[in-house]
Amino acid sequence: MAARRVWDSAPAIVQIVAAVAAAYSIAHWGIGHAYPVMAVTVTINSLGLTRDARPSRVAMTLTGILIGVALSDGLSIVLGKGLWQLVVVLLVVFVIGRAVSPNPSFALAAAVPSALVLILPVPDGGPFGRTLDAVVGGLIALAATALIPRQPDRTAARDRRVLFATVDEALGSIVASLRDADEAAGELALARLRRTQPLIDAWAASHESAIAIATISPWMRGRLPDLRRGSRALAAADLTTRHLRTIARRVSYLVRDGVPRPAVAKLVELLATGLRLLGQELDDPLVAGASRSLITELARRLSPDAIIPDAAVTDAALILMLRPFAVDLLVGTGMPAADARALLPPV
Repeated sequence: MAARRVWDSAPAIVQIVAAVAAAYSIAHWGIGHAYPVMAVTVTINSLGLTRDARPSRVAMTLTGILIGVALSDGLSIVLGKGLWQLVVVLLVVFVIGRAVSPNPSFALAAAVPSALVLILPVPDGGPFGRTLDAVVGGLIALAATALIPRQPDRTAARDRRVLFATVDEALGSIVASLRDADEAAGELALARLRRTQPLIDAWAASHESAIAIATISPWMRGRLPDLRRGSRALAAADLTTRHLRTIARRVSYLVRDGVPRPAVAKLVELLATGLRLLGQELDDPLVAGASRSLITELARRLSPDAIIPDAAVTDAALILMLRPFAVDLLVGTGMPAADARALLPPV
């Protein structure tokens, strides 16, 4: 796990180190500041090792840091330096930080460098030299976000594969529960589906970061069409996992009667294949359209009378619950929602 964490963070580490070298060089040799502490710290704090590497997040962190450094520089000239001055500066910075942004990390980003400015000796370039160093570090951090991207599209793809694998396992458990009237398999499916929300959140964060960086990065702009297709799949995955949690709860209750339901199990198995193909399409363009073709054919048959003539009300209700699941999958393939709903037979 330690090696995996280091490997996953390697692009971010390279980006930060390269940006720090550039910021230090500009502030030290370009501007002439002997100890460009703020240029280095601002660069590191702005980029960070967080999963969210969006330029807007970097810019927001940078804004908080610059506010803190500039306020501390200005107040130190008026108030001087000491313990009570530090207390006053931090109070002012925290109040302004919380007023400016609802995100608590914004105020923290402003407070830490403001404290450093008040504690460290005044540099040779004057008090506002540190503000200039902070500006240099911030600009370098923004440039590094575009010019030295962290390959967030690969992170998003990895997060997506983990989610699809988890949902596929849950669908397999639902199929087993229906086919064998196995209540334990239904409970296992529900337990697996309850773990999907953090996976969706992780994919959403990395995917949004990839799109934001690809929009400004000349090296990643060609990935935008694929990333936008991934946005449809992300929305579909979010909705389908919500529906599947409801379906899993219903299945684990129904199979308590000990009656196998092979016809409904076959439906869920086909839908699981469609979801699997949808995930594969994002990696392999050669299978594009396979998911839509399969689910379109299945959606046209999703009627209780067509699947189980004279079905009990409980079984008919379960089949009806599969209809929005099929619609969400079709929307994930790029089909308009109205067209997907129009495929469903009347009930």
